[in-house]
Amino acid sequence: MTSVLARRVAAVAGASAITVMVMLTASCAKEEEKAPETSTTTTTTTTTTAPPPSPTDKAPRLEPGGPNPFSPTVIAPPAPTAEPGDN
Repeated sequence: MTSVLARRVAAVAGASAITVMVMLTASCAKEEEKAPETSTTTTTTTTTTAPPPSPTDKAPRLEPGGPNPFSPTVIAPPAPTAEPGDN
């Protein structure tokens, strides 16, 4: 008799928890007023061409066989080794 009562209490608690979660979700999901839609038309015409961009001095140069500009300059000490059989 006690296990049946415990199952019923657990079922009621679970169902009420689900109901509360659904109610909280529904209360938080309210529709907001949408802004009025406006449409605009823009026409742009250009007759001149811009010169090609020049390379910057700050950009790293990647050359085949050259040094890697992205490698760190500080090298960390190696990890200590454990004695055999010690994990």
